[in-house]
Amino acid sequence: APPAAAPPPLAVEVLTVKSQAVELTRELPGRTAASQVAQVRARINGIVQERRFTEGAYVNAGQVLFAIDPAPYQADLDSARANLARADANLDSAKVQAERMTTLVETHAISQQVYDDAVARHLAADAEAAAARAAVRLAEINLGYTQVTAPISGRIGRAEVTVGAYVQQATATLLATIQQLDPLYVDLSQSADEVLRIKEGLASGRLHGADQAQIALTVLRNDGSPLAQTGSLQFSDVTVDPGTGMVPLRGLVPNPDTSLLPGMFVRARFIEGTDPNAILVPQSLVGRNPQGDGTVMLFGADNTVELRIIETSRTIGNQWLVRSGLQPGDRIITTQRQKLAPGAPVQLAPVTAAPSASQ
Repeated sequence: APPAAAPPPLAVEVLTVKSQAVELTRELPGRTAASQVAQVRARINGIVQERRFTEGAYVNAGQVLFAIDPAPYQADLDSARANLARADANLDSAKVQAERMTTLVETHAISQQVYDDAVARHLAADAEAAAARAAVRLAEINLGYTQVTAPISGRIGRAEVTVGAYVQQATATLLATIQQLDPLYVDLSQSADEVLRIKEGLASGRLHGADQAQIALTVLRNDGSPLAQTGSLQFSDVTVDPGTGMVPLRGLVPNPDTSLLPGMFVRARFIEGTDPNAILVPQSLVGRNPQGDGTVMLFGADNTVELRIIETSRTIGNQWLVRSGLQPGDRIITTQRQKLAPGAPVQLAPVTAAPSASQ
């Protein structure tokens, strides 16, 4: 019997590989943190007489939060002022005597020793007056500490002491904590290998990136919805966590409605750079060999199937970003792939014209 004729090559459709500029974004998990935290502590000893804020409310810098019994400190101030008055009187008397002695010593009416003693008493009285003025200032400061004020503006938490509690300067008794919630920090972590890969891409020119201060940061809630306000990436730490191999990042986002609170789990998205010659391949066209390498079927130059191993780096939408293995102009087979094997003959399927609008 005559030999059977070889089956005709399968007709396949192809996708021509093209390069394009693609923005590379990164989405990382993180937690929010207050941009400023101030612990309000006692700076003097005394009994708390009054609390002048509502727990959980917004307080302004300089607002009085607690009142501590001022009576002993007012007494100290009055005593210091009395000592200053006495020191000023002694100074005036010593000054007058020193001036009088100056005239007498010039006429040799008194000895030089008497004159020197008068000048010394004047200087000593001046020093005592200065010490008395310092004591008055210290007493005024301590009296001012009886009015405990907010060091920053922000949301204040619960009161750690109640009216009637005794607070101490030595232990710096904690009274309350204030946190600034607008803007808010977002603390993120990125693998050290990924940071190095980005730096190498920027250095080689494969990636184009903006200055770090201009990198926009979009915060996503747990349900995936983004915040209306866009923040910015502030800095990348210079130390790698030896336990996790991650590099800490910190972003700053506006939070005018305080919808975010410190300690919340969020995700943040930012642009790492732009690849001007990126090659994207639909995920459905990429297979895996037994070793786990990515593979695609190409329409070879000799009209046969070529199985090409490619290296992918990340997904962008429903496509793979190809790092190596493909060049612009390569033709990826998109149909009949289940019926094909490497080396099988193929032919291009005829292009069907799209129907006109009049049909």
